[in-house]
Amino acid sequence: MERACSHPVLIAEEGEKFERGTVYIGEPGQHLTLAARSLGGLVDDPDRQHRNRTVDLLFRSVARYAKKRVIGVVLSGSLDDGSRGVAAIHEAGGLTMVITPNSKLHRGMPENAIGYSGPIDVVGSPQTIAAAIVEAVARGDH
Repeated sequence: MERACSHPVLIAEEGEKFERGTVYIGEPGQHLTLAARSLGGLVDDPDRQHRNRTVDLLFRSVARYAKKRVIGVVLSGSLDDGSRGVAAIHEAGGLTMVITPNSKLHRGMPENAIGYSGPIDVVGSPQTIAAAIVEAVARGDH
């Protein structure tokens, strides 16, 4: 994965301080959450209690600490994961974005996030979302 990214990619460790320009990922069977200036914790889930709905855990924790400085983006997926987390980001004053749904066959994460609760700030193509992120960061809003 690191070869496809210009930033270092690290397996997250509980309580680890964030380094700017570093990508953090979780081990399979663990879910990332955020605390005030570090990874808040790795939620072990050997019984798969959270199943495939782990983005909600991350988005809710980010909303709790980052408030209006967070940008939550739902790009793809086949369940409703992300819907509650994006709603939490919206409620905290953050910016919410969802890729334009393109599947007529089944509802996935983008459709569910759009239909869940609260308005989505940007719905569009990957290019539209990227431009909106750049604009929000340049303004200093997020």
